[in-house]
Amino acid sequence: MKIALDAMGGDRAPGLIVEGALQARAELGSDASIVLVGQKDAVLAEISRLGASPTAFEIADARDVVAMGEQPSATLRRKKDSSIAVGLKLHSEGKAQGFISAGNTGAVAANALIILGRIKGVERPAIATVVPTKAGGCVLLDVGAGIEPRPSQLVQHAVMGACYARCVLSNPEPRVGLLNVGEESTKGTEVIQEAYRLLKESDLNFVGNCEGRDIFAGRVEVAVCDGFVGNILLKFTESVVDMVYGVMKESLTASPRAKAGALLLKPAFKRLRSAFDYAEYGGAPLLGVNGICTICHGSSSPRAIKNAVLATRKYISYDITSSIRERLSAGGNRITQGT
Repeated sequence: MKIALDAMGGDRAPGLIVEGALQARAELGSDASIVLVGQKDAVLAEISRLGASPTAFEIADARDVVAMGEQPSATLRRKKDSSIAVGLKLHSEGKAQGFISAGNTGAVAANALIILGRIKGVERPAIATVVPTKAGGCVLLDVGAGIEPRPSQLVQHAVMGACYARCVLSNPEPRVGLLNVGEESTKGTEVIQEAYRLLKESDLNFVGNCEGRDIFAGRVEVAVCDGFVGNILLKFTESVVDMVYGVMKESLTASPRAKAGALLLKPAFKRLRSAFDYAEYGGAPLLGVNGICTICHGSSSPRAIKNAVLATRKYISYDITSSIRERLSAGGNRITQGT
């Protein structure tokens, strides 16, 4: 198994990306390897700086670098030799079984759509992530790939999310909820109301509309929304956890007595922080394309990159793409049936 990693994608690439790759390499074992994709001289310089052998990784040279603020459509025309495009081509040609990037999300999604293509029956891919809940976890999608989906596309996202929940959460019949401003079927925009009707008629285990609070309460294992809402919800959740953790830390170190109590509570705080730390999950898969494409935060730390590599190895072994393809070809929504 080979995993192509965009060495030039991210706010602090290639340094932190290469460092994360080295951490992942130490845990991968002999069953998988990493191909670093990027400007060869820059990548080799970082490998040397970190004290590793220049032969530690296979390197696929890519002349162009996509900046975080570039328009995705422009990169398709002007940067056909970017680290994103080269890495995805390696995957499409079977020279790598998965691709990871912490670069420009729009550019990764656009290039993946063109180079890998869509799974038949998928109109628009979606980025999925797992958020922790009282009951274990919930697959939230879309969190950034599409802003204004049609009702049919939201149903497709639900199918893909349910496939992902079966693999990642080991839930044979995940409950699917449509994120809305209320539980009633008449709530929300016309798009949401029509998506509700279609989901109600589907073979999914659809439990109706769900509100933001229902996600963390564990009422659903799959929460479907458009990428605008999903991205805001995800980043808001991350910021709230950081804020709460910071306030608690400040309060528990304000006096000698508080510090003594903090020592007893430290393991619990560590578990709380870890549960909501995106670095623990590494990255989010782009579901609906013909391949395994993992998208990471632009500010990903080496630990996040390492975990993204390990997560991608799992996605490959789960063969999530084939699972989605089979569900859609078997009748669109028959997700509740056996694999």
